[in-house]
Amino acid sequence: MNSGEEIPELRLAPPDTPEQLAERAERERRRREDVRQMELSNSLKPFRVGSVPYLNSVPLTRGLEDEILFLPPAQLAEKLRANELDAALLSITEVLFHDCYDVLDGIAVASLGEVFSVYLAHKIPLDQIRRIHCDAASLTSVNLLKVILAEYGIEAELLPLTDYATAPDLDAVLLIGNPAIAFRRETHPHTILDLGAAWHDLTGLPFVYAIWALRRDVENERLKRQLREARDFGLDTLDHIIASRADYDLDFRKDYLGWHIHFHMGSDEKRGIARFIELLRKHGIGPVYDPVFVA
Repeated sequence: MNSGEEIPELRLAPPDTPEQLAERAERERRRREDVRQMELSNSLKPFRVGSVPYLNSVPLTRGLEDEILFLPPAQLAEKLRANELDAALLSITEVLFHDCYDVLDGIAVASLGEVFSVYLAHKIPLDQIRRIHCDAASLTSVNLLKVILAEYGIEAELLPLTDYATAPDLDAVLLIGNPAIAFRRETHPHTILDLGAAWHDLTGLPFVYAIWALRRDVENERLKRQLREARDFGLDTLDHIIASRADYDLDFRKDYLGWHIHFHMGSDEKRGIARFIELLRKHGIGPVYDPVFVA
């Protein structure tokens, strides 16, 4: 280049706009999620795993959905007892009443106060109730109700609820899970006794409804890692789960998954389990075994 020639002016690329930066961050977030989803895909084989088909369990099975058998808690318990599953997200009473499972530490479906999806709906005053029809899909809910009634000094006969369609006509009914949410969001003449709130009023502690129950005769280190990774993935992407699910409406999903339910099991949750065991024994419900937590 001759000394008389002009040096062309350098042109810098214009800075990204806030919108472009946000779009780039969103693309990177989706890329990372896709990688985690792919890593979890087909990661459970050869393990056989079951979970409940309720909204409150969705964050615990993120990325594993295609590999999991979804059934109500009582049916999952039957399959685990029959060695047809290696692990299942089960009602806590399944491991308290059967001394043959380990509990995966750190993970739970729990509430500190109102849980919204486990409750006694009653048309007549509590102290006048003599019969309660119960959804038997969750033994934990039934036994939690037994404990609460016993602590209140109420004696009532518990009968099976054969059809949710009859619930509005019954004087007292125990409802759980997604059907309970649907019933509670509709117009009905019942008063609601939320069992999570009632438990907290009695004890000041969280209540643990479900845990990962693991068969003891299975080498499951990799399974435990994958279940923890799925939980971590679910909690890291909880906003996405809340925004993308079709259950009910967005505001409800925010409240339910972000407030009513939590998914960790720490010292307070274990104290809640210990208190539940104490009250089950006090009121002659059992026999009850102490849970074995495994990391």
